[in-house]
Formats: sequence, C-alpha cells, structure tokens
Amino acid sequence: MTTNWTTFRELLLPEHQRRRGVEAELRRAVRDGRLLPGTRLPSSRDLAAQLGVARGTVTSAYTQLVAEGYLTTRRGSGTTVASLGPAGACGVPEPPQRWRYNLRPGLPALGAFPRADWVAAHRAALAELPDDDLAYPDPAGFLGLRKEIVDYLSRVRAVVAKDAVITNGAADGLQLTARIVNGSIAIEEPSHFGGENMLRSHGLVTVPVPVDDKGIRVDLLSKTDCKAVLVTAAHQFPLGMVLHPERRRALVEWARERDALIIEDDYDAEHRYDRPALGALQALAPEHVVYQGTTSKVLAPALRLGWLVVPERLREGIVQRKQYNDMGTGTIPQAALAHLLRTGGYDRHLRRTRALYRKRRDALLEAVAEHLPAWQPIGVAAGLHVVLRMPDGTDDLALKSRLAERGVHVWALAQYTRTPMWPGLVLGYAALTPDRLREAVREIADVAVA
Repeated sequence: MTTNWTTFRELLLPEHQRRRGVEAELRRAVRDGRLLPGTRLPSSRDLAAQLGVARGTVTSAYTQLVAEGYLTTRRGSGTTVASLGPAGACGVPEPPQRWRYNLRPGLPALGAFPRADWVAAHRAALAELPDDDLAYPDPAGFLGLRKEIVDYLSRVRAVVAKDAVITNGAADGLQLTARIVNGSIAIEEPSHFGGENMLRSHGLVTVPVPVDDKGIRVDLLSKTDCKAVLVTAAHQFPLGMVLHPERRRALVEWARERDALIIEDDYDAEHRYDRPALGALQALAPEHVVYQGTTSKVLAPALRLGWLVVPERLREGIVQRKQYNDMGTGTIPQAALAHLLRTGGYDRHLRRTRALYRKRRDALLEAVAEHLPAWQPIGVAAGLHVVLRMPDGTDDLALKSRLAERGVHVWALAQYTRTPMWPGLVLGYAALTPDRLREAVREIADVAVA
C-alpha cells in the first residue's frame, strides 16, 4: 500500500520541520486515516530527502512511533502503519483510543528492542540446538538458559543459586509460588493490584502492610499471622524506595523465626542511575526467599520469559506444578535468550537502555521543576517510572480523568492504594523521548492549574 507523500510534505511548514514536527504529523496522519493500517512508509533516508530534514530526524520519529504502537518495523520489510493501537503495561490492553502521551508505568522503550541481535540469537540457537531439544521441554526450563541465568544473577544481583526455574514471565512465576503458600500472605501497601489479584485467585488472603521511607514496616508485619510476604525490596513499587539495611535484616529474622517465605519480586533492579547496585535480598537467606525476575523491563513483555530461584526444599514441587500447568516454557526462545546472555548482547543492551532512560528521566524531572515546582518527585534514583507527590487536597483520580480527556494517559497513586494516603501521579517515562516528556509535563501542568 502506498500514499501520496507530496500531500504529506505540504503539511510540514518550514517552522515545523523539526523532529517533533515530523513525528506529530505522522501520528496525526495515522489517527485521521490518511495513513491506513498496512501502509508501508518510505525509508528514513527517502522521507528525510522529501521533507528536507536530517535523516536522524525521521529515524527518531519512526522509533518513537514504533514505541507508541502507531508503526511497526521488521528487518527486510521496512516500516509500516500498525494494525492495532498501542498496548498497555503488564499485559493489560489499553482502551481503544490512541493516547497523545502515554505515561502509563510498566513498559520499557519497545522501539529500542534489539531486533537484529534477537534475530541473530535465534538463528545461532537453532543452529546449535540438538534435535532432541525440539521435543517437549524440560518443565524446569532449558538447561542452557538456566546456567546462564544463574551466572547472570550471581554476577549482577549477588543471588546465591545452583539452578533456576524458567517461567512464562513474572505472572507465571508468582502463580507457581502462590500454590505453595497457605492461608494469608502479606503485601506492601501501596503496591500493584495485579499481584494481589493473582494471589487472591489462588485462594490466599492478602494482608496489606504499610511502607515508609525505609520500605515495608516489618514491625507491623510481625503483628500479622502471615507466614509469607511479597516484597519489591530493590525498588518498591510504586514509591521507589530501597528496603533499608535494617529492615532487610529484620525481614530475614522474621522469616527465620516463623519459618516463613519471602517472595522477592526483583522486577526492574537493573535500571539504576544515581545509586550503586544493591544485592538481592535473597543472598541473605536463600533458604527462605523465592527470587523472581523477568525480561519484561529489560527487553520486552512480549517475550514472556522469566525465572525463579527457589529454596531447594521447594524446587521439586514448583517444577512439578510447572509441568502440570503448561508442560514447560518454549525451548527456542529460551535458547535464544541463553545465546544473548552468553555472548554479552543482554549486557550491552542494558547499558544502552540505562543511558537512554536516564536522559528521559532527567528530561521529565527538569520539566516538572519548571512547570510543576510545588510537586515533589519521589523514587527517581532507579526504575522506569517516577511518582509525583501533588499538593495535599488534590484529587489525583479526578486529575487522571481530566488528563485522559486531553489524551494524556497517567495513573493516579490512588489506583495502587487500599487505604487513603497523599495524592500523586505515577508516570512511566521509558517509552517517550525527552521532547515528548517535556510536552507531556506542560500538558499536565495546564490541566492541573486550570
């Protein structure tokens, strides 16, 4: 399918011939139907020549619109208009509307996915894979990937492990773990309702335990009858604090005294900017911690690849449940990830995206300081999102609704709380360029003060 680029070129006035002008007009052309699903766009070099802009201007626009879901790109097939709208975080589809600014937390920069490296890893893995490995997979996971994951976690997160269990993402890992927990389980307050709903679906009673600036209140946890707890120790979600060393020791002591289980969700610990790396909680008590990780925040949620490191006494039961559930995770993508880890591609991608996300975070914070000086950024040292504490008395849910009417997608802090607390917005910044983030903050400020 082709389109009349002379008409489109005429829409870009000289004063708009900047990267965000190309990006905005492409986005508008998709929205109003001038660029239909399946339309193949010119190469970045060709379009740049037609519009009289730098090639990097078009490349940047294409990358951003791929990340937002307006365009798709495949090696050898060029860039085309997507058939479906952008998808939401954590596997939850977005409403059918297209957001002008999608700041929902939970997504990495999908346009930065290392497609060429992933294709090369698949080819190499298939070339090396014995025929026998194309049979039904080992429910514990492909042995080659398990070895690479153990090496990676030991090197990067100080995890103490001899083996791992490969899962279909973090959700699969959590539901496998939920089946070995009885009665009630403590969760952080605030926290993501997705994890709580998963636990409840397995018949567990969830008990919210407040967090403060040092993390979960272990003193209050000790007053419950729970023998399990789900924590985000390295980067609490959504508030972003690190579990304080004193709290880490207290939590481990609680687990040992009660023979309890700590489920450590290490969902985005690799993304840190202003603080040194902190080892996983699991290293302090491997016999009491189920460690959970995933590729969703480093590569992409679509891969559905995650892992568990479990106490040895629980491993056989979890592997057996994995076999009953789905006969194991697909071998070929596991082999590809193993190749990416073994050859350093995973680390290189992480270094690139860490620098990318830091620039985006800094742009967001600079814009907040300029346009919303009374709002306090929280949890800025790591991760892919930031919480903006709003002035007391502000209705964050009402502001979220007003922003949605303007095409700005954010989450209110109230969407993660079970008891009232201060108002705030939870903004994901990984998927938007610095210019788009600045524009989004200006839009938020316009609506907030209106």
